Amino acid sequence: MTDESATNEGGSGDGPNPTPGIHHVTCVAGDPQRNLDFWVETLGLRLVKRSINQDDPGTYHFFYGDAEGTPGTSMTFFPWTDLPKGEVGAGQVSRTAFRVPEGSLDYWEGRFDERGVDYDDREERFGETVLPLRDPDGLPFELVEVEILDDDPTTAWTAFVPESAAIRGFHSVTLWLDDAERTERLLETMGLAETESEADAATGNDRTRFAATGPVGKYVDVVETDRQGSSGRGTVHHVAFQTPTDADQDGMREAVASMGLRPTQQIDRHWFRSVYFREFAGALFELATADPGYASDEPLDALGERLVLPGRFEDRRDEIESGLADVTVPRSDAAFAANRAD
Repeated sequence: MTDESATNEGGSGDGPNPTPGIHHVTCVAGDPQRNLDFWVETLGLRLVKRSINQDDPGTYHFFYGDAEGTPGTSMTFFPWTDLPKGEVGAGQVSRTAFRVPEGSLDYWEGRFDERGVDYDDREERFGETVLPLRDPDGLPFELVEVEILDDDPTTAWTAFVPESAAIRGFHSVTLWLDDAERTERLLETMGLAETESEADAATGNDRTRFAATGPVGKYVDVVETDRQGSSGRGTVHHVAFQTPTDADQDGMREAVASMGLRPTQQIDRHWFRSVYFREFAGALFELATADPGYASDEPLDALGERLVLPGRFEDRRDEIESGLADVTVPRSDAAFAANRAD
């Protein structure tokens, strides 16, 4: 995500530097402790930042990722305990998929059986093996087996899961849209290229894949459906795409605005700088820079160990902490040491 010389190999014609792929995906959860237990202990992701929702500071914001919080690995959550359960439908990210090493799904199914995790039969999609499942709030997501190359930009976190099975960042997101044509043109403007289509098992309609230029989180699948949904627990709040530098982001913002959409001005989110807009079918998109990153305000070996408040909130620490639920981050030093030795 630091390559400032990216060419428009994934798009068509002149335009902004193409996005390398997904930066992060933010979802809505319920109970914060249950969310931590599942995403850290069961799935083995690292809590790379424990903070607050900067637009609603009475709510946590948890960031999970690989060992270093590499762009393209971060699944984040707002745990709003008083929200009703949502339903996935048109105008939403219907599925988020993560990469796992080839041959690791047997391990994951055994782990899920032991822990009572709700998962479905494996599927074959675009020549890859996919394991669909749900988190404790009913959020649908997937694990996809891929070949992890020696130069892969992600770093496995092995406190609870061995490196041979550890999640290695995003594979893709699936958009459910009631009318896909304009959104598909938007994805092409952002530098993603249409690659292939096949029947979608969930809807019976076509699933069309678009590919970005980077190695992680490079795919967006588009499926048309008229299923009605609602926001709430167990749904995706927004998907963020990488625009590594401010110049990349400015160019992408101008390109998005030229299509008639209304992107915000840049907003400082402390670990990256963001621009937001709703695409034509209603899904919330974000553009996020690479820097300064999750290790900009904590040592790399201590990520997630304390509540970090962005600067303007630090003076309110006592007030904010008193309003947040007490949580315990799962920790397994013994497992970490054993897995590192494998």
